[in-house]
Amino acid sequence: MTGRDLAALVTLGALWGASFLFIRVAVPALGPFVLVGVRVGLAALVLALFAVATGRALKLRGRWGPLLFVGVANTAVPFSLISASEVHLTASLAAILNSTTVLFTALVAAVWLGDPLTPKKIAGVLLGIFGVAVLVGWDPLPLSPIVLLSIAAVLGASFCYGVGGVYTKRTFAGVPPLTLAVGQQTAAAGVMIPIALTDLPGETPSVAVALCVLGLAVLSTAVAYLLFFHLISSAGPTATSTVTLIVPVFGLIFGVLFLGEPVGVGTIAGLVVILSSVVLITGIRFGKGKPQAG
Repeated sequence: MTGRDLAALVTLGALWGASFLFIRVAVPALGPFVLVGVRVGLAALVLALFAVATGRALKLRGRWGPLLFVGVANTAVPFSLISASEVHLTASLAAILNSTTVLFTALVAAVWLGDPLTPKKIAGVLLGIFGVAVLVGWDPLPLSPIVLLSIAAVLGASFCYGVGGVYTKRTFAGVPPLTLAVGQQTAAAGVMIPIALTDLPGETPSVAVALCVLGLAVLSTAVAYLLFFHLISSAGPTATSTVTLIVPVFGLIFGVLFLGEPVGVGTIAGLVVILSSVVLITGIRFGKGKPQAG
């Protein structure tokens, strides 16, 4: 991995980590459905304009059925679950919990695609479950029924990402990534915008909320997708997968720095255990300066 690719990887991790900060600020004012509707609508528009500006052909004809499924499973539902959860959870806790996506992807791939659950993957799954227990049971945030429900919502979002990721791998092999991104965000917008119109906020959002919505849609969604595609082609999928280890770290840092969120021993312990499970499940190992698959 070149120095430029490494910088892009860290930037991608920061943008996706910042999404939890943006959501935490904006969702109390807008509600989850409006926030997600605006997010996916703006992201689809920015990505489509980028495709036009760069002369990329979007081969969407005949794919809207599968795109609708992936738009719902991989975008609309998980975005909504995470946004709803952050009404009651800290951004840092949501970011760490969301890193269990790797765990759920391994389980879904084993059931759906027949991918073998090797002893190392099984150990990673069990370690990930233990990490969630440590994080939730030892977190500074007082547990209550609504907090537990919100935690379940984030884990449900991670499961949706697992289903969406496996479906995408199975259905969209060979489809240009930008086509998939535009189609997925557009399909999600088609679902979420009508829902959002039924739950509009009663007050005009503050400047801070508006800036967070723009940051979430443009930076953490559209620009992040473009960086992700660049890394896939430049550094390869294995090296790019290490962003999973970076996102929750930035989510934790941003939550502490900008929102003053509490961090206890359980937060750090849960983060370390869950990220260790990610390493086991993905088989990532670090050789001479270049992440590799084991």
